[in-house]
Amino acid sequence: MTQPALDPGDVRVPRKHVHEFHVRFGDIDSLGHVNNCRYLTYLEDARVAMFYTDPDREGRRRPLHGLVVARHEIDYKRPLLLRPEPVRVETRVTEIRAASFRLAYEVRDDEHVYARAVSVMVGYDLKQSRTRRFDEEESAFLRQYAA
Repeated sequence: MTQPALDPGDVRVPRKHVHEFHVRFGDIDSLGHVNNCRYLTYLEDARVAMFYTDPDREGRRRPLHGLVVARHEIDYKRPLLLRPEPVRVETRVTEIRAASFRLAYEVRDDEHVYARAVSVMVGYDLKQSRTRRFDEEESAFLRQYAA
């Protein structure tokens, strides 16, 4: 589930990206809750939806080209159990620099926050095997989600 697209010229109201998912049986560890490693997959799925899947579905060009993860930090707030109700990852951009940006996430439902996380993403040129600066179109996309 994703929020509808905003007018790209209207950056007054930052928005969050919302990615909804279901906990899978294979996500559960021997203690009966979601294994800590699975949270990285949830964050990855949310980023892929935000940067690739959702823009494709909306008939837009992919807004970002060539990214690598430079850092992840996760704080686990409460156990997430196998359940029929969906959970969501809410994502915002908290910092934009020339060649990197920071994402803040919450893994949550309507009542609880299960984890908070931060990722630092870096623009990367695959052909030249080095970091790269974001162009104006990429920066404008990120500013829509800037908190």
